[in-house]
Parts: sequence; structure tokens; C-alpha cells
Amino acid sequence: MKHLLRSLPAAAAMLLSPLVLTQCATGPTVASADSSQIAADSRAALRDLYRQNPKARSLGQRAKGVLVFPHITKGGFMLGGMGGNGALVRNDGSIRDYYQTGGVSYGLQAGVQKYGYALFLMDNEAFANINRADGWEVGSSPSLVIVDEGKAASLSTTTIDSGTYAFFFNQRGLMGGLGLQGSKITRIQPNR
Repeated sequence: MKHLLRSLPAAAAMLLSPLVLTQCATGPTVASADSSQIAADSRAALRDLYRQNPKARSLGQRAKGVLVFPHITKGGFMLGGMGGNGALVRNDGSIRDYYQTGGVSYGLQAGVQKYGYALFLMDNEAFANINRADGWEVGSSPSLVIVDEGKAASLSTTTIDSGTYAFFFNQRGLMGGLGLQGSKITRIQPNR
């Protein structure tokens, strides 16, 4: 009986994981996404990131555009998934394009967390990557640099003019590690 009681939480987590992962891996569906809400959330998240991180603000002034995903949900137990919607804030401040990110991972992992991230697209090639017909597999980009607190402290924005730089923000929840390996970004047409 004691062994059965110890196994029950693990069995429940394994049974519920596919339900959670389905939502995490796809994020909100295109049909339920609202362009004005995605745009407002993306602009607010970018303003907060700039307020908290002056290096991000300096980088944003030189970027061709910033792809902002304000609300990403990631969860899993051994098998994991993540997803959310975002918008491309162009260098003139306009938003005309909307995107969805999603991914699946496996390995030693357990938990749920929410966070946001912004991709600073510094050159025309990085800008073009996000509109590939079959989506952009972010983790496979050789010119992607994840900017953590240590990297941000030594980042010199005067010499950066190419590639893609990623900043994570508003991390909440319990799950080890943040990364973009295995995530894919595709363009969506949300409700207007």
C-alpha cells in the first residue's frame, strides 16, 4: 500500500502531462488570438525590458526589429512543451506582423514556468529568417546569442550590427533552465 501511495503522484503527472503539453506546445490557438491584445502586451513587455535593462534599450535602437513574446508557458514532466504568441515591433515602432512560438523538449525536467523573451533582429538576414515559409527553428541559428545578466554587463552595442540577440524576462514558476533550442517561430494571422 505504501508503494502504491508513493507511485500515485508520478502516475498522475504522467497522465496529465499530455494535456498540459498540448496547450504549452501550441500556445493559444490562432482563432483565439487577438491582434490588439498581442500588440499591447508586446509593447508593454518591451517597455518593461528597456526600463530594466539599458543594454536592451541600446540594442533596440539599432535593431531592424524586435520580436517580442510577452507570455510563454513552459511545462512538462520528462517530456515538455512551450508556446505563446508575440509581435514584431519594427524600428519605427509599428506592429504589422504576429507570430507564434512553440517547442517540445525531453529529458530530466519537471515543473511549469511562465516567462517572456525578445529577439533583437540586427540585420536583414535575421529579419528574413522569421518569415521563412515553414517557420524559423530558432535554436538552429548560428548567429543567435542568448544575453544573460553576465553577457549583458559586457555587451558592447557599438560593435553589434548582425545576428540575433535574445533577452529573457519576467521568469516565474518552478522549472530549471531557459533556452530556445528546439523552438520554432511561425507567422500567424490573429483576429483583428
